[in-house]
Amino acid sequence: MIRQFLPIILLTISNVFMTFAWYGHLKFKSTALWVVILVSWGIALFEYCFQVPANRIGHDYYDAAHLKTMQEVITLVVFSFFSVFYLKEQLKWNYLVGFALIILAVFFIFKKW
Repeated sequence: MIRQFLPIILLTISNVFMTFAWYGHLKFKSTALWVVILVSWGIALFEYCFQVPANRIGHDYYDAAHLKTMQEVITLVVFSFFSVFYLKEQLKWNYLVGFALIILAVFFIFKKW
């Protein structure tokens, strides 16, 4: 039972690393682009160390489409917190509506028809 939730935990950790790799450098605009790329790649290595096992373990319990959908929803949640607390940007109402529509897709993907 717990092993079924392990992919969700690993995907969440992976997404924290991914978000910092992709967007963390936005606070360091004066840093040379080549440095930012190398640092981002280094951070992304840790992302993959969690993403690959999450998908490998998760595929025992979920379809690939389920795993991808979970990853996208986790990405939105992690990015929302990152955007507000790290980048100090506001989540506008239209962003939230768009995110809600994406999350609505989860219903259609996970619903057993």
